[in-house]
Amino acid sequence: MKVFGIAGYSGSGKTTLIERVLPQLAVRGLDVAVIKHTHHDFDIDRPGKDSWRVREAGATAVLLASDHRTAVLADHRNVPPRLSDLLARLPPCDLVLVEGYKREAIPKLEVHRAEIAKPWLFPDDPNILAVASDVAPPDGFPRIDIDAVQSLTDFILNHAQSQPTA
Repeated sequence: MKVFGIAGYSGSGKTTLIERVLPQLAVRGLDVAVIKHTHHDFDIDRPGKDSWRVREAGATAVLLASDHRTAVLADHRNVPPRLSDLLARLPPCDLVLVEGYKREAIPKLEVHRAEIAKPWLFPDDPNILAVASDVAPPDGFPRIDIDAVQSLTDFILNHAQSQPTA
């Protein structure tokens, strides 16, 4: 599988960019997975449901399976999962888009919008190859217009890095 990162501050448009690129990748016949990192705690389980009850009883992981999808609920016990471990848990696919994991040494595209008034990430991250932005970055750093979906898709495919399979 190949991996490519989408980095940027909250509100910059990372998820929106991924939503716009995914149909372009699907048209090209690619199976694409997305890993989204969040700094917020979340739980897709609901109190009182069987899976919630067994987690409350002490299970460190529960795998939910239906005829249509599977989900693994795993507690990390305050040890964040490594990206390599998450990649190993994915089903086979052609490409994984990684949203977040800013400090990982994978090729990345920075998403930057002037309106959020945050500093650029690329000067401090050699893995950021270009920016998708509504403004030109300083020092002539490579930029793709944030609305140029075809160009963004091509860039991602041309720079995605192969990962060893587990």
